[in-house]
Amino acid sequence: MEISPAGLELVKEFEGCRLEAYPDPGSGAEPWTIGYGHTGDVHPGDACNQQQADAWLKEDLRYSEASVNHLVKVPLTQGQFDALVSFVFNCGQMAFGNSTLLRMLNGGDPHASEQFPRWNRGANGPMPGLTRRRAAEKAMFDGKVLV
Repeated sequence: MEISPAGLELVKEFEGCRLEAYPDPGSGAEPWTIGYGHTGDVHPGDACNQQQADAWLKEDLRYSEASVNHLVKVPLTQGQFDALVSFVFNCGQMAFGNSTLLRMLNGGDPHASEQFPRWNRGANGPMPGLTRRRAAEKAMFDGKVLV
């Protein structure tokens, strides 16, 4: 599967687009980020244009899509897939691969989406932006209107 336009908008909404490099909001340090959450070879002082930010996002999302396609062993709706791609894009493949969310999902547990809100913490505790993002991902996963 591939992310849908609605899933892409979810990622864009919560990542936001910044054309100048900035430190990770969760840690205040590395990894440095640019565009829509792009972290590959980004350094303080780097800048990009909107076209490059869009291209990086599409490239970066391929890794998240591949992770979801590889790790999830049960059929997904498009909304479920999109929510999981957003989650993996934000948290990473390893975190998702070791998560209770994935274990519950692959085990057929109908309450798997209740795990999304648990992933709202940065280095200094719960973050309001992550709390909103997880609520939106859960809503998309559950087939509800969001963003």
